[in-house]
Formats: sequence, C-alpha cells, structure tokens
Amino acid sequence: MAHQNGSNSCRGLLRFLNDQRGNIMPMAAIGMIAMAGMVGGGVDVSRAYMVQNRLQNACDAGVLAGRRAVDDDGFDTQAKAQADRYFDTNFDQTTEGTTATTFTPTTPDGGNSVEATATTQLSTMVMRLFGFSQFNLSVNCSASMSVGNSDVMMVLDTTGSMDWTIGGSTTSDDSLRRITYLRAAMKDFYDTVAAAQSGGNSRVRYGFVPYSQSVNVGQLLYDEDPSYIVDSWTYQSREPVYDVEETTTTTGWEPPVYTSSEGYTDTSSGSWYYYDGVRYRDSDDCEDDKPNDTSWANHGGSNTSTSQEINSAGQRVTTTTTSQEQRRTDYACYRYRSNRYYIIYRTQERSYDQNSIATEDPITTTTSTTVFDKWNYTPVTYDTSTYKTFSAVTTPTGTDGAAQSSTWAGCIQERDTVAQDTFSYSSVNGITPQAAYDLDIDTEPNGSAGRKWRPLWPEISYYRTTSSSNRYYSSANSSDYGDKTSEACPVAAQLLTVMSESEFDAYADSLDPQGSTYHDIGMIWGARLSSPDGIFQSNVLSSAANGGAVARHIIFMTDGQMSTNTGSQTAWGVEWHDRRVTDDGSSNNNDRHSARFLAVCEAAKAKGIRVWVIAFASALTTNLESCASADSAFPAASASQLNSAFQEIAKDVGELRVVQ
Repeated sequence: MAHQNGSNSCRGLLRFLNDQRGNIMPMAAIGMIAMAGMVGGGVDVSRAYMVQNRLQNACDAGVLAGRRAVDDDGFDTQAKAQADRYFDTNFDQTTEGTTATTFTPTTPDGGNSVEATATTQLSTMVMRLFGFSQFNLSVNCSASMSVGNSDVMMVLDTTGSMDWTIGGSTTSDDSLRRITYLRAAMKDFYDTVAAAQSGGNSRVRYGFVPYSQSVNVGQLLYDEDPSYIVDSWTYQSREPVYDVEETTTTTGWEPPVYTSSEGYTDTSSGSWYYYDGVRYRDSDDCEDDKPNDTSWANHGGSNTSTSQEINSAGQRVTTTTTSQEQRRTDYACYRYRSNRYYIIYRTQERSYDQNSIATEDPITTTTSTTVFDKWNYTPVTYDTSTYKTFSAVTTPTGTDGAAQSSTWAGCIQERDTVAQDTFSYSSVNGITPQAAYDLDIDTEPNGSAGRKWRPLWPEISYYRTTSSSNRYYSSANSSDYGDKTSEACPVAAQLLTVMSESEFDAYADSLDPQGSTYHDIGMIWGARLSSPDGIFQSNVLSSAANGGAVARHIIFMTDGQMSTNTGSQTAWGVEWHDRRVTDDGSSNNNDRHSARFLAVCEAAKAKGIRVWVIAFASALTTNLESCASADSAFPAASASQLNSAFQEIAKDVGELRVVQ
C-alpha cells in the first residue's frame, strides 16, 4: 500500500512537541488527536486490507476464467474478454469505493498459463485528516493447467447414427459425419491434457469402450483368463435337415430270354385307276365282268432290322425284325354318272414281320446319398472352446448345409441376468437383484456357465419367422422359416494405457459406426474397465511412478437415446427369442435397458469415478443427466459444442488452478 500528503502535518506536530513553554492543556489535546489518528488509521488500514483481498479474489477469478476459455487459438480476444468479465463481476469499484481500477491479463506461453496485475485506488476516511488521502493497491495472479495422475475411460457411442450428419440425414461427405466430429474432439481433448502435462511427471492413461449393441472385449477377457469365457453355448441358429436318396445303377445284364412273334402290318392302298375303259349301263354288268382280287404275293426281297430299348421294368429288350413286303390288286365298280359304270383297280401293300425278342434283366447296385432338404431354425448348442481362442472354426450353416468358416471378432454376450423392470445399486448390497450378474462390475466368474461371458457369433445367428413371405417373429422353439440376424461389432476396447498422440489419434480414427444403441452395455464395460475392485484391478491399480493418487473419470458420449433391436444379435442374445431382459421378447425393452444403465452409473460413481456425460446431436435426457456426476452433463447440438464439452472435461482432468 502507498500513502500520500502526510509531510506537512508531521512537521507541524514536531514543532509543537519541541516548544518548551507551558502547554499542559494543549498537550492533552494533542494526545487526543494522536489517539484519534491511531484509531482512524486502523479503520482505514482494515478497509484497505479487505479491499485488497477482494481485489486478489477477483484477479484469481479472472485468470481462471481466462485460462478456462483458452482453446486452439490460445489466449485470444475471446479468452481475454472472458477474463475481464469474471474480474468485473467479482470486483465492483463503485461498491468497493475505489477508483482507477485496472486489470491486465496476459500469457507468457501461448495460453498454457494466464497472468494478470490488478490495481485500484482507495480513498481514506479518517487518515485524510492527517494528510493520508488514499491507498494505491496492487495484486498479481496467475492460473495454469497442471495435471495430476488421471485415468480417463472413454465410453463412446459408435452406433449407426454416428454415420449421419448432425441433422440426422445420411451423407457421402466424410467431413459432415458425426463420427468425424467426435474424432476431432477426442484429439483436441488429448492435446489439451498433454499441454497441461508438459514439463511435469504426472501420468495420464486412456481406456476406451466403443459400444453399439455389444462391446468388443473378448480379447481382454481371454488375456485375463480364458476360463472367463464359456466352452459351449446355445445360440438362436439353424441346423440343416437332410433326406436320404437311393440311386440304382445298372452294372450289367443277365442272360437273355428269347421270345418270338409274327404278324402283318396294316394295309396301305394306292390310288384308283380305270381298268379297261369299258362303260357299263348297270352295276350288275360291271360286277359280272370285274376281275377277282389277286392274292397277296411277296414283292422284292426281305430285310432285317434290330432295335433296342429299356422298358419300364428296367429290362433291356433287343428286337430283331425280318420284314417281307407283299402286294395285291384290288378291283371295284365305280359309278361315274347315272347308268355309267367303270371297272377300277388299285394296288395294296403290307409287310409280313417276324420278330425275335431277347429280354435281359439288369444287374444293379443301389447307393444311398444324403442330400440337403431344408433348414430347421431353432436353438443350437455349439462348441466354443476353439472359437473363443480366435481360431477359425467351421459349422454346417453355409448354403444348403455347407461348411462355413468363422473367426471370433471379439464381441460378447453378457452373463446371466434377471428379466424385470427395476434395478438399483447401493454400497451395502451392490446391484439388486443380485442374480443380475451382467450388471455386476466387480465379481469374477465362479465356474458356473451362468457367470461367464459368451462369444457373440454372428455367422451362426438366425431368428425364426412364421412363414417365408413375412418377417413376423415366431414364438415357437423351431420353425421351417427364418432369416439372418443383423450384426454389429465395434472396434476392440482398450484397458487404461499411457498413449502417445499418434497412438491416441489412430484409435480415434479406427472408430466405425454400426448397430443399435444399448447404453447399458457401454456403461457396464466402462465401469468394469475402470473399477479398482474388479477383474481388471491389476491394470486399474497400477501405481504411477510419481507415487501420487489417481483421479478416475468416465466420459460417456452418445448421439441418441436407448434404441434396442429385438431381432439382432446383441449382448443379451437375440432378444425376441432369448428373453433375458423381457418376458415376451419386446415389451418395455428400452425402459428395462435404461433401468440397467442407471444402476451401473450409480455403481461407477460409488467407486469414486467421476462420470461425465455428453449428449451429441440429441437431447440430454433425464436418464443421461441422472447417470452423470454432479455438474458433469453437457448437451452438444453442434460440432463446436461437442468440442467445447470435451474441452471443459479436459480442463477439469487437467486440474486448472491458481498458481500465484
């Protein structure tokens, strides 16, 4: 504090004290004045002290706000304006009774830290009587990011809608896809936290759980303990139905049996001709003169032919036929006009055939062949002991029952659960009901198949329908009709790991949107991979080299509400048929999954994990807000708001603080 205008008063007081003349009463007066000065000075100094404290607090608030507003553009005009607003809000010179107040924020390092000097002048109330008219007050302040040890688990909605534009339409322009904006926001988040780490010895680890209708955690489970995954499981599938066809093949012939036959072919007649041109007046005269028909007589030589056929009984019949053509002349009376008759003749032909027939019975061999008939769509139990090792296996589920090869991609079906409406979590009882093992984020499998995870097997997964012409689901346990379930398996989840920028960016770029929205499966595994008491605790509790405590965060980002699909292969099987969540395969399915989601959110927060929620391009629903920790939920209607939400979280992870 600086003081002014006191020198003249001091000189007057000294002259008075040096005067040796009688001055008892004046001395008493002077004592009273001195006492008043001391009391008044205390009042003014106390006022100055309080104002200086408020000036310091306002300075601190200003630099904190300015540092929090720093983005990729550094400590720019917008960030400075934010610092000024917070200072002005916290220090009103009219209320404080000060004048000439200044606040000057700057940055020495591109925005990583923000420094400021604040000054003001406070007029004295009592000490001005003694020549001290004002205090010149000045404070300094600084805010910076300095990270402690942090674990950040990103639970990311990578469902099909993340391939859309923010407005909800499909696009071929990659730059307009929601997933593109998410990748950019993730990378900026990393940059912000890394900048706060610079020069320190803190440890920041990142884990990821991309989710849709399942999560890809198979490799993590197998690496932790292969016995956590079942060796066989019953899937909604199909099995081929075969018919046995018998094929008879002729390999030779028995000795022939001979028979014979003979006979005449049908008679064929030529054209009529006039015999001698004599005209008769009546038919009797004509008939009397008409020659007799000639007898049949051979005409020319005979010929022989052979034919062979397989008759309806499968016998080979060889027929040798000797044919002799025969002819004769046929006479008749022809009435040309009334009382005009003429003798006419024609030539007739026939064949006399003699047949020698050799009949041979076949010598046969009968072969039985199994052929595909149809599919039976039904639950089928498969051996998963090889499939779960990520080795290729074959199943008779290909075209017409052909062998089909498949290799596990890593997505899972959850453990056993309870089909009911309500779920809850308490620190005393854990998840209620306790038989909902799918929601238990800590307990390891105990050997029972119900407490183990199952590979999601899309290649053999089918749902049943009532006929081939419609797609109404069949409630029967088997059907002649069915179809392939839809499938979606996100990229593999990752345990908490220290990552370089290139590693982090590569993971962000690998995210692939597909499938339906099951928030519960994402949060279940985000909590499992973050829990210090669960099956991955050796990773979670790995000590930082600096020996410091670790702050744990889950960032849950989604672009939509719960949207289940009862005909898909999901973490709870094919829900219409498996009915692990609902009693009838569909009723209140979204609500029941939401109840599971909220119970797991509470379980995660009870572990001391701060749960952040971002609703991107969709409403920040009551369920999402309830899932988040206090003051940790963000709506993000645009790409810039998504980035801002990630930045706000990064600044908290980066532990923005006053350092001076």
